[in-house]
Amino acid sequence: MDILTQSLLGATVAQSVARKVDVRLATLIGLVSGVIADADVLIRSSSDPLLSLEYHRHFTHSLFFIPFGALLAFLLFWPFLRSRLSAGYLYLYCFMGYLLSGFIDACTSYGTHLLWPLSDERVSWNIVSIVDPVFTGLLIIGVLFGFRKKSAGFSRVALILAGSYLLFATLQSNRAEQSVYELAKQRGHKIERMTVKPTFGNTVLWRSVYLADDTFYIDAIRAGVQKQIYKGTAIEKLVYEESFPDLEKDSVLFEDIMRFDHFSDGYVIEYPGNPKILGDVRYSMNPLSAVPLWGIRMNREDLGQHVTFESFRVVSKEAKQQFVDMLLGRKGNRNDSDASK
Repeated sequence: MDILTQSLLGATVAQSVARKVDVRLATLIGLVSGVIADADVLIRSSSDPLLSLEYHRHFTHSLFFIPFGALLAFLLFWPFLRSRLSAGYLYLYCFMGYLLSGFIDACTSYGTHLLWPLSDERVSWNIVSIVDPVFTGLLIIGVLFGFRKKSAGFSRVALILAGSYLLFATLQSNRAEQSVYELAKQRGHKIERMTVKPTFGNTVLWRSVYLADDTFYIDAIRAGVQKQIYKGTAIEKLVYEESFPDLEKDSVLFEDIMRFDHFSDGYVIEYPGNPKILGDVRYSMNPLSAVPLWGIRMNREDLGQHVTFESFRVVSKEAKQQFVDMLLGRKGNRNDSDASK
């Protein structure tokens, strides 16, 4: 999630277990502890742009790192709070503040090394956007009332409501996936791989990407009371043997391409109209577009040079309006015959 929500979640969880006399202090401890996991963004290299990509949401977000992350927070606070809190209570509040950092990130679509070092898989449940105002709003209300009233009860209610919202988001995700399967069946496609992700800031409009016969098909699903399908575009999957037939497998360029492929979980395409850029087709600023949100630029003339990592976040006014229209269920690139209640 975004850093604000991470902090608020840490504050809410820490506040929910605090003694009445410690509520405000526990809230502040949780607020800081909740974002310590994201300190992994400091792992970067000026010569290797993919390093930060690989280590963001890595070991610091693992379930097995929670006790150590809490210890880091404890060591940060202890010099200032040892006269106000016992070591046991301070560690408890740090632990609770750090506890759900990896879990909530795994609920989003970016991917989290939740089970490292047992598994190097990036866990992505794809049920909420990285920014979700409803989820964040529930935490804000709960933690503010709890802080003001010096009561853990408000944060406990907020956690119940936030958890219920995640369950609702899971239901929405399943409804969207069902529509994608129905759409693929109508097209005569056998889905080999599929990912369905919430679009920015909501659990109503979803972006779907599925692979069939070496082609990615991109659509948008509005999971309202009545579902609506907005048909998008298709783009060929990158076939390395065809695109890089003579690329030396021990070169820096080839290794970087394989690293990006691993990060992208195999959802790699050539940037539309630019074969020098490879993109991750799972993400786009436009739910119906094949233009990726990010990608790597290659220099094929220098196999010993690292790729550069680039983001493509420019959105036209037309695309913004199209997004709003789809989110609100307005008529447009829509096929209600493909939708099911």
